[in-house]
Amino acid sequence: MADWIVRTAMTQLAKRGFVVRRNPAVRRQAMLQKHGVDVVFDVGAASGAYGRELRDFGYRGTIVSFEPLADAYARLVRACGDDPTWRTHQCALGSRSEKAEINVASNSDSSSMLPLATAHLAAAPHVGYVGTEVVDVDRLDALAPEHLGPDSRAFLKLDTQGFERQVLEGAEETLKRCVGLQLELSFVSLYDGGMLLDEAVAMAYAAGFHLVGLDPGFADPDGQVLQADGVFFRA
Repeated sequence: MADWIVRTAMTQLAKRGFVVRRNPAVRRQAMLQKHGVDVVFDVGAASGAYGRELRDFGYRGTIVSFEPLADAYARLVRACGDDPTWRTHQCALGSRSEKAEINVASNSDSSSMLPLATAHLAAAPHVGYVGTEVVDVDRLDALAPEHLGPDSRAFLKLDTQGFERQVLEGAEETLKRCVGLQLELSFVSLYDGGMLLDEAVAMAYAAGFHLVGLDPGFADPDGQVLQADGVFFRA
């Protein structure tokens, strides 16, 4: 009876132009569980929303969050609270260890090592860079081993505003320990020098991953989707 009620409700909604979909976080949690993920590397953690969502939807393994900006990192630490298996590093990740200047955006979440491209400025004219901050940059390969045991099954999520190529170049060994990967896939250039969809997917497939989920993200005011989150797992 319950299944019939659900099907009927979904059919009636569809006739009115609505589509009921599973929440992306529900799908992701199902895949994390299926693949036995027990360590999530949350790169570009901002204020901790991704980690909080993982917890809210049932993930109980280790979270390792990386965030370079001082204000966002302070909010991230507060989001972790007294969670003993949610760990943090105040740094950016890249292809080498160094000090670097990051562009701080007015909305914080759009902050990047790279300049904003014309398409981003046109789609979100209210967002711009308001300053810079010197941050530590490290390689994931240098930091990941302290969080991985011999049988760990890791998932790597990147939200680095166009800097994904550099993060992956510094994570070659860690990627071998990962069973899953989440990348921002840009259909147009949003950050000067950032990689586009074709290069990102090619890098993921070359590392042995396959696309299993695609969730629309950033769009322009006319409705064109400019970026989506791609979720990959090993076959």
